[in-house]
Amino acid sequence: MSEKILVVDDEKEIADLLEVYLKNEGYEVYKSYNAADAFECVKKNEIDLALLDVMLPDISGFEICEKIREKYKFPVIMLTAKVGEADQINGLMIGADDYITKPFRPLEVLARVKAQLRRYKTYSIENKEEQSDEVIAKSDFVLNVDTHIVTLNGIPLNVTPTEFSILRILLEHYGKVVSAEELFHELWEDEYYTKSNNTITVHIRHLREKMGEIVENPNYIKTVWGVGYKIED
Repeated sequence: MSEKILVVDDEKEIADLLEVYLKNEGYEVYKSYNAADAFECVKKNEIDLALLDVMLPDISGFEICEKIREKYKFPVIMLTAKVGEADQINGLMIGADDYITKPFRPLEVLARVKAQLRRYKTYSIENKEEQSDEVIAKSDFVLNVDTHIVTLNGIPLNVTPTEFSILRILLEHYGKVVSAEELFHELWEDEYYTKSNNTITVHIRHLREKMGEIVENPNYIKTVWGVGYKIED
């Protein structure tokens, strides 16, 4: 069955362009030009991924993302015409999995969509035919790959699919440094990483906040300056 993609953008030309490229890849596409229609679509359909424009006529894409995260786990990619770091950070901090800056290359959007869907389907309980009960227990973390639950000192952490994947990669490389570039390629498996891409940095920052970490001296996710990140005792 084709995955269902929700495209929310008040610029009809952009929504139509994305629809063409997504349909050519076999996806079923729903288009909304405002937040009200977007919410109605999410309620009526089993959406697998949403592409949300930040600037909409009624409420912002950020608010839509927040509402989605109250109930749904499917990936959310923000589309923003603003290149400011604050806008990008805001989207990731409220639960978006990725952001793409306009003007964008349609093939880049497709690559990001495929990567998010691949990870979401891989780790989604509902889509697993067999449960392997794979558990990673390192340091004070217990991460269950099948149930998508992670605890720190016995307390569950409310993490997004992307944050869960980052923790899994770091715990699988326990005691070793993983560069931001390696994390990016592990997560999205595409070639669009640049040194100016701060997506990983923002997700790490958000994870630390959820753990109650002191930014200047974190206990768990350590920054190895100029190299990357690691988790160790």
